[in-house]
Amino acid sequence: MKNYYVYIMTNNSRTLYIGVTNDLKRRVYEHKMELIDGFTKRYKLHKLIFFETSNDINSAIRREKQLKNWHRQWKINLIETQNPEWIDLAKEWYLDAETSSA
Repeated sequence: MKNYYVYIMTNNSRTLYIGVTNDLKRRVYEHKMELIDGFTKRYKLHKLIFFETSNDINSAIRREKQLKNWHRQWKINLIETQNPEWIDLAKEWYLDAETSSA
């Protein structure tokens, strides 16, 4: 069964970006390394602060669209229900890769 993720990235100014992917670690890596031109690269959105998992791509896309249409405060409330400190949930994901390549 395949998983799909709706996620929110941010920066130190708390600019928000909402996306959907089938490979969260790869996609967050792309954001962090600024591999793809666009909004997240321009605003240096490197922190994963929220994600939800679904096993249905259509549900994930609907949820992404729903969240994108929410007022900013609703998005902040959602983030803070699971991550009140706005900690980068992916901070530890790439430490092993950095250590093993050294």
